[in-house]
Amino acid sequence: MTANISCLSIGVPVYNGEQFLEQSLNSLLNQTFEDFELIISDNASTDRTEEICRRYAAQDQRIRYYRSEQNHGAAWNYNRSFELSVGKYFKWACHDDLCAPEYIEQCIKILESNPSVVLCYANTTFIDQEGNCLKNYTEDLHLDSPQPHQRYRQYHRRFLYKYKCNPQFGVLRSSALAMTRLMGNYEGSDIILFAELAMLGEFHEIPEYLFFRRDHPQMSRRANPTEEELAVWYDPANRGKLQLPMSRLLLEHLLAIKRTKLSWYEKISCYLQLRTFLRWKRRELGKEFTKAANWMILDRCAELRIKN
Repeated sequence: MTANISCLSIGVPVYNGEQFLEQSLNSLLNQTFEDFELIISDNASTDRTEEICRRYAAQDQRIRYYRSEQNHGAAWNYNRSFELSVGKYFKWACHDDLCAPEYIEQCIKILESNPSVVLCYANTTFIDQEGNCLKNYTEDLHLDSPQPHQRYRQYHRRFLYKYKCNPQFGVLRSSALAMTRLMGNYEGSDIILFAELAMLGEFHEIPEYLFFRRDHPQMSRRANPTEEELAVWYDPANRGKLQLPMSRLLLEHLLAIKRTKLSWYEKISCYLQLRTFLRWKRRELGKEFTKAANWMILDRCAELRIKN
């Protein structure tokens, strides 16, 4: 990285990404906006990922490559790529997704001209393994209210109705992202992260379809179909632990509101919005309550057997 590159940091967390990594890196390196550093955080890959990354780093001085000798999970790797960054703005980029050449330039223009915006992103086109278009997807968030509780309300309802994490790969204001707890080691932590960001500032949606999300069998949620497998993907330390994803989301929403520096009026208004969460997710929460109770009973029985 050269000394004058400080406007944007792009974080690429990767694990065994050899199949699509070169396409993704080319997509980023060919952006019309060139004032960036590209941070690759390799989570102990066992395929050709390291070879590919070192070759690209040797060819372009904007690239910094870091490798962990142990897989610490996806949440750690996402956060590490941000913690290593120095840019005024930050963007996460997956090893299998693509961006149109003008994507970053358009996002930076919006952020530079609108200090109240903390996240700028474009609409999404889903592509297959060969890069063929599957469908266009409109995010339709438009969180532009000056009132934090109104943005939280709209974001909250959008993500309860149709959950997609595509805006996560837009361009963020680093100062705002640093005020959050970043990615948590639990399923749906991106929902909480962007709920926090919604309380901190506005989201701007570019109507053009400039982000290309690859849909393939090795996507995290397809490769890890059960709650337990997905929890381990987020953090290997979750192996064997009781997973209550909906209850965890409710708790983290409460904690996220508490952490903010909003007025009491704004906080109470955000807390009240969680009534919608409770109403819409009551069945899942009820099932998790039963699951937790059974887990506790079985755990207690195991303790008694050991004592006897």
